[in-house]
Amino acid sequence: MWKSIASNALTLFIVILIAAAALVAWGRNEFVKPGPLTTPICLQVERGASLSAVSRNLEERGAVTDARVFRIGADYSNRSDDLKFGSYLVPEGASMAEVLEAITGGGRSTCGRDVNFRIGISSADLVLSELDLATNEFRQVVSFEAGATPPAEYTEVAEEADLRFRITVAEGVTSWQVVDALKKAEFLQGAVDAVPAEGTLSPDSYEVERGSERGALITAMTERQTADLAELWAERAEGLPYDTPEEALIMASIIEKETAVAEERRRVASVFINRLALGMRLQTDPTVIYGITKGEGVLGRGLRQSELRRETPWNTYVIDGLPPTPIANPGRLSIEAALNPDTTDYLFFVADGTGGHAFAETLEEHNENVARWREIEAAQGEEGTTGVQGAEGETGVQGE
Repeated sequence: MWKSIASNALTLFIVILIAAAALVAWGRNEFVKPGPLTTPICLQVERGASLSAVSRNLEERGAVTDARVFRIGADYSNRSDDLKFGSYLVPEGASMAEVLEAITGGGRSTCGRDVNFRIGISSADLVLSELDLATNEFRQVVSFEAGATPPAEYTEVAEEADLRFRITVAEGVTSWQVVDALKKAEFLQGAVDAVPAEGTLSPDSYEVERGSERGALITAMTERQTADLAELWAERAEGLPYDTPEEALIMASIIEKETAVAEERRRVASVFINRLALGMRLQTDPTVIYGITKGEGVLGRGLRQSELRRETPWNTYVIDGLPPTPIANPGRLSIEAALNPDTTDYLFFVADGTGGHAFAETLEEHNENVARWREIEAAQGEEGTTGVQGAEGETGVQGE
């Protein structure tokens, strides 16, 4: 009798093991196989939301077949406590594993509405965009100038919990321009005690939340620029005319203001380094402009001959060597160019009418390039345009 009971118990135990193994295999397959969604959805994860609530929401919206399997998979993956606040795109056919990765992976939100506060050279504006689920692309809802009265399309959604905010700082803006623009960002709070030193802010994109401190954002910009400069200084080429990273930052800011063409930056750097090596003045217009504006706004007109001759600490037509400070906040590519320039014999450059520059080794070649540029300016004038104003890159480096 006892043998029979033991035999039956063993059989039952084996059956249970087989059933459990089958159940685990089924659950694993359910977790990784393509999901039931036939059209994408936007899933909002509230602050402090539980995995249980999120899994039920997913099941109710047809994104997962079984909320319990989703929770068990999250537990098994040790990600039950890793939910990230935000709105996430769940694409057609997404598996439970892919959905879990989206809402716990730590990346930025991929769905819903996005506010991009853009700080540019001549203005700052705010752009509200929304993801179009049909095309999986963000479309602009409305844009308006920073400091202006927000339109209804913005005010209606400005307080929504899942609205994301981003600050985008353009390369070549000045520290004063950054601080002035941030004061107009109504979704930020707190004061900025002082304008940071020129060149010390990293032009980049920064994720923020409504109510973030302006001072904390400035600190983040400063830390990123400091880290980039230190990293690139350690990888610099040999024989450069800089004694300190700060001098390289000054050069990078000049390069940033002289060209917007990424492929030209190292070539522009070579021109200035060649001139320094020969004891020639840099003679670059953006430094003259900075001596006039001190970085507080844009000049908004062409340079006058009297201004090219006026002595300021930044006027490289008058002073020898580098100016005392940067003239803007350079991006990483311009810092790289200053620290790893091309090897050339170029000493001059001038705008070529395409957005780039024509480079020359001799004054004679340069004068020919300047003449061609003047012809382009004249042709543009005949077409009713005013040509390049403000002199940034207009004449490039001049002859002695």
